[in-house]
Amino acid sequence: MSDFGDSYLGQLRQVIGNRLVLMPGARCVLEREDGRVLLQQRVDNGLWCLPSGYAEAGEDITQVMRREVREETGLEVLDAKAWGFSSDPAYETTLYPNGDQVQAFGLDFFARSWRGDLHVDGVETAALDWFPPDALPEAM
Repeated sequence: MSDFGDSYLGQLRQVIGNRLVLMPGARCVLEREDGRVLLQQRVDNGLWCLPSGYAEAGEDITQVMRREVREETGLEVLDAKAWGFSSDPAYETTLYPNGDQVQAFGLDFFARSWRGDLHVDGVETAALDWFPPDALPEAM
């Protein structure tokens, strides 16, 4: 995505301002052979998270996951399986630093197959790193 203002959510924000928006999305656990999982550190709030994001008009949920992983990590997911659905407002409601509010409803994917090289874009992703599941960053 070249510019937030061009995205579906960016265009919606121009109409509704900071009000709460319900958004479909996807996230993906990418696990290496050694069991470590890939996390990205977000630019906007400094927190670590799984590669994830919201749908654009005309995308199915698998396309959302593949696009977000590619944009945020540089990796192209080759094979992924859905394993869960996240919708609890206690965990899926986000207040962004600019005042925007989103409650996400997301399909969770799991992948062990991808290609490409990790790439930090500096726009959405500040850092990328592989973590053992029993030693995840506190700031998540």
